[in-house]
Amino acid sequence: MSAFFRIGFLLLITGWFGCAPALADKRVALVIGNGAYAHAPKLPNPAHDAQDVAAALKRSNFDVIFAADAGQTDMQEATIRFARSAASADVAVFYYSGHAMQFNGVNYLMPVDAKLDDEADLKRFARVDDILNDLEQAKNLRILVLDSCRDNPLTENLKQLIGVTRGASIHRGLVKMEAPLGTIISFSTQAGQTADDGQGRNSPYTAAFLKHIEEHQEIGDIFREVSTDVYEASSRTQLPELSLSVVGKFYLNGPVSVTIAPPAPSAAVNPCAEAESHWNAANSIGTVAAYEDHLSRFPNCAFSSLAKAKVDELKQKLALATPEAARASTIARTKDFDGKWDVTVKCTNASGALAYMRNLTATVTDGVLHGEDQANGRPLLAIDGEIPAGGKAILNAHGFTGDSAFGRQREARLALRLHRRRPVRARSWHRQAQRVAAV
Repeated sequence: MSAFFRIGFLLLITGWFGCAPALADKRVALVIGNGAYAHAPKLPNPAHDAQDVAAALKRSNFDVIFAADAGQTDMQEATIRFARSAASADVAVFYYSGHAMQFNGVNYLMPVDAKLDDEADLKRFARVDDILNDLEQAKNLRILVLDSCRDNPLTENLKQLIGVTRGASIHRGLVKMEAPLGTIISFSTQAGQTADDGQGRNSPYTAAFLKHIEEHQEIGDIFREVSTDVYEASSRTQLPELSLSVVGKFYLNGPVSVTIAPPAPSAAVNPCAEAESHWNAANSIGTVAAYEDHLSRFPNCAFSSLAKAKVDELKQKLALATPEAARASTIARTKDFDGKWDVTVKCTNASGALAYMRNLTATVTDGVLHGEDQANGRPLLAIDGEIPAGGKAILNAHGFTGDSAFGRQREARLALRLHRRRPVRARSWHRQAQRVAAV
């Protein structure tokens, strides 16, 4: 076997290994503006709304799929492209301006060539539930924006066509939607109401959206500001519907802090505040390195004596080990997996932090694996352990789950199995890692 080879495995750290915003993320957006309707009243704003929103999102580093005055075929093609892009995205946004309607509790978006002669014609429309499912593929944040609650006379036509004896539910505006975890849903007005088209280039809602979307504010605050602006601009007659289910904070354009005076002295920090949780993590790992790390961080705290005793005990055991035992430990390792490894660290939403995925390179030398991820020259995450024959091992992971400005330092033990010819998975093992103090 070559001394240097590349093989990939997936390191899946779930739940307890809290994830923080990634240093670089993939952002995708689908922006549609439909106004030139063939069988419904034309709308003057949507094409302009979509053009301006697409430009704003591009300035915020989104890859934008754009469609204006899209018929059924064009809308289907755009949503298919978006679904594929969202599957590998960290952040995904869907924005629609144009006619829409609700029927039997389902919201539909209307292509410009769609007609509505009967209930079957709704199959020509785009279901918002399907688009939300596509959005949900994004790893960190999903945003659904519908500036589409205009008064649609086709709704009344459909009522007359199917009659009132069918038991069908048809109402003005759109039906309310609850945002799944990690998602923001914003309608231009409340469910069951209609929105104003406005007199300018943009609708009142989109004008407010464009005013705030590029600001250096947390994303939830941005949408609250949008709602406030629309409410005030409409003389308090149009209040956007907002459903927000985001844990933690997310910035499309990063927070900005400005210091105008020296900060007041901060309260004294207790150097032992995190000692117990770090001790629990170190004790669960149970290695000399783990205990020595605890001593270096908390030399004068409650568990320092225990840590010293553990270090002495483990070193004595090592000193008493026979040469044969030492050789057996070396023999137990294998060089079959020596070389370079591509590692993907994938974190799910957990513990008040957003999911992310990062790549790093690990090296196995004489059966010992070490991998390290860095940002700005500073280590973020280190993975270490011995690889015995068969490729099944216990690894130690420690470090930050993201930039130290956002992430928290964690330690954990991981169970891993490597295969020579196909990707494999590593699963979290034993117990939840205890939180330790940040460096």
